[in-house]
Amino acid sequence: MVRLLAQPGGRPALLDALHRYADALADAEPQTEAFVMCLDPQEANAVWLFEWFASPDGQDQHRASQPFAELVSELSGILAEEPQALPLEPLRMHINYRPEP
Repeated sequence: MVRLLAQPGGRPALLDALHRYADALADAEPQTEAFVMCLDPQEANAVWLFEWFASPDGQDQHRASQPFAELVSELSGILAEEPQALPLEPLRMHINYRPEP
């Protein structure tokens, strides 16, 4: 998980940058299996990211990708502080996915 804190009033710009980045993930980062953006209901300028990588290499490939480099560059003018990473080791996951017939 990663917490991103935008400068006051900057969450729309942060979300715009993250949406454009997410649109490029399928081609640029095939090892990134999940990328979830979450609004923080208690902090108007905060966004949490949940990222899931296919392997330990996936995170390295993520950090080395061109879209990630572009995102980091763009966020330097949007964020109020350095991103705060909270590494987690997943234990169990359940997804209740039922495609419509």
